[in-house]
Amino acid sequence: MRLGHIYRAIQENHAERGEPIDEACKLLHVSRSAYHKWASGKLSPRAADNKVIAEKVEQIHMESPDKGYRRINDELRHDHNIHVNDKRVLRICRARGIKSTIKYSNHGCTRRAKNPQYIAENVLNRQFYADKPNEKWLTDVTEFKWYEGIEVHKVYLSAILDLYDRRIVAYVISERNNNPLVFKTFDKAMKANPNAHPLFHSDRGFQYTNRTFHHKLEQAGMTQSMSRVARCIDNGPMEGFWGILKRERYYGRRFTSKQELIRMIESYIHYYNTRRVQRNLGVLTPMEKHERYLAA
Repeated sequence: MRLGHIYRAIQENHAERGEPIDEACKLLHVSRSAYHKWASGKLSPRAADNKVIAEKVEQIHMESPDKGYRRINDELRHDHNIHVNDKRVLRICRARGIKSTIKYSNHGCTRRAKNPQYIAENVLNRQFYADKPNEKWLTDVTEFKWYEGIEVHKVYLSAILDLYDRRIVAYVISERNNNPLVFKTFDKAMKANPNAHPLFHSDRGFQYTNRTFHHKLEQAGMTQSMSRVARCIDNGPMEGFWGILKRERYYGRRFTSKQELIRMIESYIHYYNTRRVQRNLGVLTPMEKHERYLAA
């Protein structure tokens, strides 16, 4: 209850100092009848429901403090079968002082290769939807830092995302941002999906403009698509995944071992694919969306 702290102050002041309740209510601009109803301990049906919901909201927030009120509400629906609107959850969050962790903006954008061997058109053209799995794949590479004293080390994550169900199809982590990193990611995706022939979209990073990589795509029966120069939004959902991962598990933390950082990345991708519900998927996880299509 939003006024609970005021009611408690009135009650304590009355018990300790004998201050008249009516005068305290008038001074603090609260209803006397509302105070007495609160003091009686009797809750209206809605207030009782809010108390139950608030306890679940607290539990979700404790487990995942990065979640805002919309994602908390998605989890209430998906995992607890509690169906209420966003505004009600927002009011409960405000009353309990629940806020998501700070979001960081990522202004980075992969620069184009200096001497590209092959450039593809932007065939995807920001059509960020698909009618079935393995119809459109996006890919990119991002970096993470870990520290050994004052010495900074890096690892690189290469991943492929499916636009239909937003699942991470394949990923590889390496200490080097090079051609083998991207080639291994592609080979891993093909091994898991041998009959896939998606439109394959990337930025103009040196790995993707490599003639050998283009040949691999041709052999797999795929059409290559590339973002325009300095247009990160052309690969928006992939950039969005990097932002989600880093906001929820990376920013604000200092990793002091490569193993710890790699475990975080691996566990998060598993969580993202199998447990993190998304509203644009109908409050389903990526794998639930994928499996429902296969079952149909």
